[in-house]
Amino acid sequence: MSLAEILNGPPEDAAPALLGRYVRANGVTLRITETEAYAGTAGDPASHAYRRRTARNASMFEGPGTLYVYFSYGMHWCVNITCSPVGVAAAVLLRAGQVVDGLDEARRGRPVKDRDLARGPARLCKTLGIDRAADGTNLLDGDGPLVLVEPDEPQSVGVIRTGPRTGVSQGADIPWRFWIDGDPTVSPYRRSPRAPAANG
Repeated sequence: MSLAEILNGPPEDAAPALLGRYVRANGVTLRITETEAYAGTAGDPASHAYRRRTARNASMFEGPGTLYVYFSYGMHWCVNITCSPVGVAAAVLLRAGQVVDGLDEARRGRPVKDRDLARGPARLCKTLGIDRAADGTNLLDGDGPLVLVEPDEPQSVGVIRTGPRTGVSQGADIPWRFWIDGDPTVSPYRRSPRAPAANG
């Protein structure tokens, strides 16, 4: 199944399918190592589109491969790849990645260890040079700032783990965070202090 077909389906299928894929923006190539799925209006209270379509979240409704870029806590940009058919709000947050090309550009003046350059969604956006200008562009058409890159040889993803999403206060126990087991660029799990006590 192609990535375009996968992204036309539910986010919980698209999120693990993006692991190990390569994306490139502004001179930096990144291997995706961690993602989170958000189901929009389909019963996912942690999603920005849970209640309705707004000017902020409109890109989530624009169909497979559309980038949804938002400002987090008034400080950082975060990038999502929209999935599901047009009109259905769902997306995959890119949480972490490994820089595989363009290391000098990836630093962007930051004295950061290689493994930490894109370890977390805010750092990932900084590393790729992604901001609100990328919102509404499409990953799949090759014309936007963020594009897919096919590696020269097939890559092994390894073991994929799943668990609760990081930092959300609602839907906190839905196991829609996916990561490559043992990869040092994966971000640490942090449960929101506003979330109910963990099940069990």
